[in-house]
Amino acid sequence: MSGSPAISAKTQLCAVIGNPIGHSMSPAIHNAGYAAKGLDFVYVAFAVEDVKGALAGMRAFNGFRGMSVTIPHKVEVMKYCDEIAEVDRSIGAINTVVHEDGKLIGFGTDGPGALKSLTDHGVEVDGKNVLVIGAGGAARAITFTLAWTTKLNELTLLDINEELLHGLASDLKSGTKANIQASLSTPDSLAAAMAKADVIIHCTSIGMHPKEDASLVPPDLFRAGQFVFDIVYNPLETKLLKDAKAKGLKTIPGVEMFVNQAVLQFERFTGVDAPVEVMRNIVLENLKS
Repeated sequence: MSGSPAISAKTQLCAVIGNPIGHSMSPAIHNAGYAAKGLDFVYVAFAVEDVKGALAGMRAFNGFRGMSVTIPHKVEVMKYCDEIAEVDRSIGAINTVVHEDGKLIGFGTDGPGALKSLTDHGVEVDGKNVLVIGAGGAARAITFTLAWTTKLNELTLLDINEELLHGLASDLKSGTKANIQASLSTPDSLAAAMAKADVIIHCTSIGMHPKEDASLVPPDLFRAGQFVFDIVYNPLETKLLKDAKAKGLKTIPGVEMFVNQAVLQFERFTGVDAPVEVMRNIVLENLKS
């Protein structure tokens, strides 16, 4: 590790904005990456209520290079960006803004971070049946990314919230060419979806600390050859993943998506390859402490 240069007039600023923000791991992750690469960057956390003012400040400061955006600002921040890709407009939320040539470019790394996690683990989505459990913000980011950038055979959505479910399904059907199926989540619809799913992506908070003993998928619904991806990253291994492993299935923990979304931000902010293992280790240390 070469260590970061001393802060100077040339130092580039990156930040995460949200409210509250004191719990954020982002400063530790990004600053560890800058140190490992010897980059003249610094990353801080700002508690922000005035999103419009925050983006105006970013625009005014030439050295303000990148911004991560977290709850509750992922939707509102879109109003103050100069450019946003069509896929991110379809998702309806972003988590990243980069200052390039006087313009503020907004985009999301949650969906691409999830896709990178699948790719890194050798999961081929093209031609496969993908089941996504949950229809909230994370599911929107992941499903639109998959629908736009892969050639999956069928994308099935399940959720207990009918309005959320059908809103996402309708948006996907009108905004992409993917084959979309959607059903209210019941024991029968879950069993039917699991019977044909090649890849299962869990996008709800079920199984998250402190309720680690919960899972939406009964173990007897797993079948050989399936891949199971749980976006919950605390605990590092959820009950869903433990049950899938016990059935001999390949699994992907949520920490991979969390790390990859930060990796993609880091690379866009700095223009250099991220030190992925350094950044992953910081996340693991924080989650275990």
